[in-house]
Amino acid sequence: MPTTPFIPETVTVHLGRPEQNARNVTLPFLDYVANVASSEIYPTWPENAIRANMYAQISFVLNRIYTEYYRSRGYDFDITNSTSIDQSFVEGRDIFENIKELAGQLFNDYIVRQGNVEPLLAAYCDGREVTCEGLSQWGSVELAEQGLTPYEILTYYYGDDINLVQNAPTAGTTESAPVVPLRLGSVNDDVRVIQLRLNRISANYPSIPKILLVDGIFGTDTEAAVRRFQEIFGLAADGVVGKSTWYYIRRIYNAVKRLNELDSEGVTIEEITQQYPGVLREGDASLGVANLQYYLNYLSGFYNTIPPVAIDGVFGATTRAAVIDAQNTFGLVADGIVGEQTWDAIYDAYLGIVSTIPREYIEGNVVPFPGVVLRLGSDSEDVRLLQQYLNYIAMSFTSIPTVDVTGYFGPRTREAVIAFQEQFQLPVNGTVGAITWNAIIDIYGDLYNGARLGEGQYPGFEIGG
Repeated sequence: MPTTPFIPETVTVHLGRPEQNARNVTLPFLDYVANVASSEIYPTWPENAIRANMYAQISFVLNRIYTEYYRSRGYDFDITNSTSIDQSFVEGRDIFENIKELAGQLFNDYIVRQGNVEPLLAAYCDGREVTCEGLSQWGSVELAEQGLTPYEILTYYYGDDINLVQNAPTAGTTESAPVVPLRLGSVNDDVRVIQLRLNRISANYPSIPKILLVDGIFGTDTEAAVRRFQEIFGLAADGVVGKSTWYYIRRIYNAVKRLNELDSEGVTIEEITQQYPGVLREGDASLGVANLQYYLNYLSGFYNTIPPVAIDGVFGATTRAAVIDAQNTFGLVADGIVGEQTWDAIYDAYLGIVSTIPREYIEGNVVPFPGVVLRLGSDSEDVRLLQQYLNYIAMSFTSIPTVDVTGYFGPRTREAVIAFQEQFQLPVNGTVGAITWNAIIDIYGDLYNGARLGEGQYPGFEIGG
């Protein structure tokens, strides 16, 4: 599952109900959007009504694709043309010219609930013959005639807590199941996806053991969780995630999160990218404590009520005092213990600050940790920044390999991260969390500034390696 949805190049439509023996049709996503709109709404409607309806239609099909609603049930298509459960699609129909033009403008826009990632399952109906909990197509016409904008029409039906995602990226569509089954010893982002999903499912099925460290490494705790899931749902309990187990986990995850319903629990960006490390308290010593200290230390520069702390991974009296100050700052119970509510308040405050900082490489400048752990399979501007920092450091430390600056975290980037962690005696895991990122920008800044010192000045450490 990608961190955020993309617009697929194609969509496969089943011409009938899911269980019926009918043909599948694969066509460009843009053509599908234009076909559905031409099949369900009138081209003579006010443009604002047409736009509102198309946003709903696009969000609906993207929800089906993003959650793999049908593929997780063993089908080989993305959506049906059965109007009782999906959208109207008429193979070979004529497309209205104005709708074709609007489809070209809107095909990569969709609706989300604020704070969520997945496209909204934007239920809708005609509003005359059939009514439903969602958008009324004929009702949208009346609202447009009253002068409402497309967004105002959508909020009328779906609530004020929605956003429009615009110009989402396009990518080829493939099945999400890994080609090689995941098993004990596997290390990649697919393992992390499974760990995330099983941990959420375990809230509804408590006999599934929790996976304590969601790190993309398939250890014995992950194997135990997979095996118990398989036992519960009548699958071969071998502890291996092949295609059938992958999609069954996906199907149950969709169900417990209600991702295919209008009142979805939602998938948040924090849920995908940042896992709560568990309760932290005085006396603990761990990487989770070090991450907490990093966030507190950074926030101290913006909140005069939060003092700076040393980032040593040890939860001592000073860290406890800073946690109490943070809890008082954010209106929480000030007990000095970091439960999930305290962690979320600190992390959200940090994200709110760093999200305003441009994520572009300017030589000599450093930017704080993005709040998202970077690992094998990550693809973002933050990875591009990481690669540029590593390449600069590699000019002085030959044990660190250079990498292509692509923005994609592949095996070569992982090798460079591991080499950096080994060089500077950090926990070696090949991923870039707050502590590794902070070390990288510290070394980068020292090297960059050291190279520009005046004659006779000393940078503070021996450069080279």
